Amino acid sequence: MAEPGGGGAGAAGGGGPQQGSPAAAGVAAGGPVRGAAENPGGAGSARTAGKKAQLRAAPRAKKLEKLGVYSACKAEESCKCNGWKNPNPPPTPPRAELQQAAVSLAEPCRSCSHALAAHVSHLENVSEEEMNRLLGIVLDVEYLFTCVHKEEDADTKQVYFYLFKLLRKCILQMGKPVVEGSSESPPFEKPSIEQGVNNFVQYKFSHLPSKERQTIVELAKMFLNRINYWHLETPSQRRLRSPNDDIAGYKVNYTRWLCYCNVPQFCDSLPRYETTQVFGRTLLRSVFTVMRRQLLEQARQEKDKLPQEKRTLILTHFPKFLSMLEEEVYSQNSPIWDQDFMVSSSRTGQLGIQTVISPPPVARSVAYSASPSSLEQANSGNMSPACKVSSALDPNLGEKRKNNEPYSLEDSKRPRVVGDIPIELINEVMSTITDPAAMLGPETNFLSAHSARDEAARLEERRGVIEFHVVGNSLNQKPNKKIMMWLVGLQNVFSHQLPRMPKEYITRLVFDPKHKTLALIKDGRVIGGICFRMFPSQGFTEIVFCAVTSNEQVKGYGTHLMNHLKEYHIKHNILNFLTYADEYAIGYFKKQGFSKDIKVPKAKYVGYIKDYEGATLMGCELNPRIPYTEFSVIIKKQKEIIKKLIERKQAQIRKVYPGLSCFKDGVRQIPIESIPGIRETGWKPSGKERGKESKDPDQLYSTLKTILQQVKSHQSAWPFMEPVKRTEAPGYYEVIRFPMVSQRCC
Repeated sequence: MAEPGGGGAGAAGGGGPQQGSPAAAGVAAGGPVRGAAENPGGAGSARTAGKKAQLRAAPRAKKLEKLGVYSACKAEESCKCNGWKNPNPPPTPPRAELQQAAVSLAEPCRSCSHALAAHVSHLENVSEEEMNRLLGIVLDVEYLFTCVHKEEDADTKQVYFYLFKLLRKCILQMGKPVVEGSSESPPFEKPSIEQGVNNFVQYKFSHLPSKERQTIVELAKMFLNRINYWHLETPSQRRLRSPNDDIAGYKVNYTRWLCYCNVPQFCDSLPRYETTQVFGRTLLRSVFTVMRRQLLEQARQEKDKLPQEKRTLILTHFPKFLSMLEEEVYSQNSPIWDQDFMVSSSRTGQLGIQTVISPPPVARSVAYSASPSSLEQANSGNMSPACKVSSALDPNLGEKRKNNEPYSLEDSKRPRVVGDIPIELINEVMSTITDPAAMLGPETNFLSAHSARDEAARLEERRGVIEFHVVGNSLNQKPNKKIMMWLVGLQNVFSHQLPRMPKEYITRLVFDPKHKTLALIKDGRVIGGICFRMFPSQGFTEIVFCAVTSNEQVKGYGTHLMNHLKEYHIKHNILNFLTYADEYAIGYFKKQGFSKDIKVPKAKYVGYIKDYEGATLMGCELNPRIPYTEFSVIIKKQKEIIKKLIERKQAQIRKVYPGLSCFKDGVRQIPIESIPGIRETGWKPSGKERGKESKDPDQLYSTLKTILQQVKSHQSAWPFMEPVKRTEAPGYYEVIRFPMVSQRCC
């Protein structure tokens, strides 16, 4: 075998980028996040390109010598020599001061003794262009030789060796490399990642103004660029990280990626394809979570190197863009992956705004698989209830009426409130706010920072990033290894986050069979939980410990954790929580609906719950009609409906009336309905107001005067007793044009 040429291995384990990571270390200061030098193969690729240029400029005799190393001997049919070997090899490593002259075609081979001319006789009439192509393959072969010997991962090494043999065969047969076998030929899945992201931009942001829409397009291009230069983790690394994943399917895609996307970056004799153009949703799903985490972490670490205009784009808008895209990547019903998503008169492959013709995805809701009729299941130590994500067509979602159900006869019999909005109008508004092309107003802006606390956690649960399990110890059944590991993890989280609690006390309660814990699991490990004890006969549950590990806080996990606990207890018909909160936890519990106003009679809980010195007893009453894990989504939808109704009403009322001038003429009061335009707004006097007689003006004056006297006698009223003097505060009346002074009210 010829001595391998070239330097480090750009994609090999010894000298290339780390697997499962960005292709280069830097976030570009002046543009989208991309490789540091925009050269995918790194330093090794640059050296190889330089060697190719140098060799192509060499004399023809030198080129024949180089190709002879990889050409079979043709002197005799019986000769099995597959490459000419120099009888006087150059020193290793080569010395710069020694200039190696081209050898003679008569120089014998060290292996078979036949002349160099016998090895390169088939190249006599070959054009210079073809010879340069073959020389490029030669240097790629030598580079792959280095990669094979430096790579430690068995799967990657196998692919390198296959490509090495493929290119070696191309030199011998003077052919072009064609990857064969089970890897098929690109594209491997339709629609591609690029098309899916393009569809996502149209589906979610086509309603935005052009400037903001262009921001989204830049974010999409940035994301696609990073995928094209992303280095996938090896199948063995993925097996260690996610043992339950489809490793066989991932290995097929990993092999395809190496052959068609990664290796051709530094071996340009192989045809190269962009990852985003030949792979689809399957590969994107397998890398998105890890990629998103590492990209955002890298951006945070290098934020000081970014110019100010790019810092906001990458640190603020890019995370929101990735969160929204993540939901569509992992959703089973997202329309962006339909091949007939949109019709376009121009297929330029560029990100642009086109007409969306597919319907929006079907909403999904969360349900528990545990039966509410049995509390024994919760005490068995099994993972019950296990959270599951079901489609809206699932018949086991419960008794709530869905938005798409027809208006039933029972609904029509319900007493209607005065001023109620017709159901037909509600349905019309609902169809508007669920259509992304029709969404208007600042709150539908992608760049808006307003979102529910638990929104990010809810999206992660839908994608399977986090899970919720009610676990507990059992003295009656054989312990489950996974549950015991989770209980140990919960004990560690509680001990670390609640340092004032004795560790032995925490351990005793977490492993007590009477106590259960709602565990928050992320990547197979415990990151938080709520330990509780249920008292069904007393109608309440005591929350003992509640904590999320410090590096996972401020992500909405605490709120989503409590919402799951509420739904779990509604299933078990326990509608009251009690807890003793220390001074640091009171704020959290207030946000979750707890207060110091305890609804449970004292006789129900005294003697049952543990009393903590220096803590505050707080309670929370649950409403069984509220789906707590989706509550913020419902509120947001209601807010959008009200906003749309207001916009519709405002559009109907265009006329502007002049102000009231009757009071200048001495009129002291007028009926509300006489105000011009008031009835056009939809205002109607209530039944009580119609039956009331107008009050005596003198009586009203007496009442208001009494109130004024009480205000003036208040201890905090002194600043308003006398007007501010101009000498004391020059310029005051230029700022405060209408000061409030009690003297003017007399």
